[in-house]
Amino acid sequence: MTSGIVPALAAIVLITAVFSALLAFILGAALGFFRKVFAVPEDPLAGRIREALPGANCGACGYPGCDGYAAALAAGNAGPGACSVGGRETADKLAAIVGIGANVISTITVLACQGSNLHAARKGFYTGLASCRGAKLSAGGIKLCAWGCLGFGDCVKKCKFGALSLQENGLPKVDYAKCTGCRLCIAECPQQLLKGIPRDQKGALVLCSNRNSNRPQVSKSCKIACIKCGLCVKNCPRQCIDLSGNIPVVDYTKCTSCGTCVEKCPTKVFKIFERDLVAI
Repeated sequence: MTSGIVPALAAIVLITAVFSALLAFILGAALGFFRKVFAVPEDPLAGRIREALPGANCGACGYPGCDGYAAALAAGNAGPGACSVGGRETADKLAAIVGIGANVISTITVLACQGSNLHAARKGFYTGLASCRGAKLSAGGIKLCAWGCLGFGDCVKKCKFGALSLQENGLPKVDYAKCTGCRLCIAECPQQLLKGIPRDQKGALVLCSNRNSNRPQVSKSCKIACIKCGLCVKNCPRQCIDLSGNIPVVDYTKCTSCGTCVEKCPTKVFKIFERDLVAI
């Protein structure tokens, strides 16, 4: 009886294999047929644009990767200067392909915080997920300054170009020679401390985001934070600094990089972009 079962099982296996192969062939042929029937013709212009792009697929242009940007540019819904990774060279290539002028603004990332482990006090000992976003969600941050850098390096991990590194003091450092202004780190920071600044920017920058109006509390939470003393506003010869939002805001249409705010600020939150920042 056993001898009869084996041939039967073998026959079942054979029939199943033949049926599976036949089904796979039919499905493959059907997919190929429908692909041809319903295929969307590829825009040759979009293809040329895609070849000229650097291929980072970072999304900094505002579109879903290089393919999305190429399609938008080919359709006339985008300009040739949106690719911050490719910069001027790529913008010029795209402008030549689509036949319009390029207007690209090259940017770099700046950290608006100097609250390192040496300056910013902690709430206590944190044992949760070693992630900026995790620490913010689970514990509301790890420092007394609710606006400060959390120091776990989520931005560093997100950078595709090796432009960010986490220093021993707990703050990320930007390598301006490598930064492409792709904004991936900016989107990743839960504290919104990373800012995109045009490379040709000139004037005073404020490297602090603490908006607490209580001066004693600010001083307790961070030794290098803006204490809202108003000396920058009072001493600016161009009257281009506004402190109404509890953090100095510079009007770059008036700022002449004179450096008065840098000299007068007791906690040194001001830096002159073209003179000091790149050297930090």
